[in-house]
Formats: sequence, structure tokens, C-alpha cells
Amino acid sequence: MNYDLRDSDLATILAEASLVAAKTKRVFGRLSGKQVNWKPGENEWSIGQCFDHLIVSNRPFEPVFEDILAGHRRRRLWERVPLLPGVFGGLIIDALRPDSGRKVKARPAFYPSSSHIDPAVLTTFLAQQERLLRLMEASRGLDLEAITITSPVARIITYSLLDACRIIVVHEQNHFVQATRVMEAGGFPR
Repeated sequence: MNYDLRDSDLATILAEASLVAAKTKRVFGRLSGKQVNWKPGENEWSIGQCFDHLIVSNRPFEPVFEDILAGHRRRRLWERVPLLPGVFGGLIIDALRPDSGRKVKARPAFYPSSSHIDPAVLTTFLAQQERLLRLMEASRGLDLEAITITSPVARIITYSLLDACRIIVVHEQNHFVQATRVMEAGGFPR
């Protein structure tokens, strides 16, 4: 996987998103419920929680893409400030990279379920990924750098729609790597 998506074009982003989906299916697709829910430590996430978090985090982006593609989206005040989108997008992408060395804490609204995660979470994630890929592909003819959106995480943060695509994928890469580390941890049920 290519973690340096900061300056990537849509074709590269789509390829990386497809790679995340393919690797998720290959690496985690046959895990049992016990394996999906196993946690290496009290304050660490299970594989299921990693993917549940991605589903919750990615969900708000779907209606944004749908509104833009339908021509129903109006820019909000913050989205019109010219310098902010360029600054925020790059900072978020860099912070979320799996190789950044930083640990970004999720906001409570985006926490995964703390209870038992259904192993079907992986199928749900892959279905959502397919929808997001279709929406991103459908936006190919738009000027993605010129379209500014508000972050679903913090309403004062704005970035371009292209940066939103980059953020979605680098975030997925981050949690894919995290889930892989769970599988590699001592004590993981085989």
C-alpha cells in the first residue's frame, strides 16, 4: 500500500481504496467471531472494532458525495474561506498515515461498539467500500480540488473533496495496519 496520498490523483486514490478492500477480504475475510473480537489489551481495539470504526467514520461521507453529484450541495460559510481547506486537508492526511508515528484519538461519536462485534462487520465494511468507490468514481468529472466540504468530525475544519477521498483511504489504511497488528499479537486465537 502507498501511504503517501497527500498529492495523489483520484486514480491513485481509487486504486489504493480497491487494494484496501481486496486485502481486507483476503487477510480478514475468514476469521471467526472469536478472532474478530479478540483484543490484545484492555485499552486496545479488536479487528472488529477497527472496521466498525471505519464504517461509522465513513458513513457521513456518502450523503456528501450524493448531494454534490446531484447538484444539491451549497457551500457553507467556513467552506468559502480560501486558505483553510488546503491547510486542514494536508494536516489530517499526514496525521492519519499508518507510518506517521502519531496516534490520533477518535472522537466519541466515531468510537466503535465496545460490545461483541458481529463478524459480518467485514462484509458491511466491504459493501460500504464498494459504495464509496462508486461515488468517488462518479465524481471523476468534477473539479475535486475546488469543491470544499466540512469535516464530519469537526465542523470548523474544511478540506477539498479530493482531500476527503485521500482522508477516507489513508484512514482505512491506518486501521487496516492496526487490525493486522492485532492478528500478529501474541495470544491471538488461531
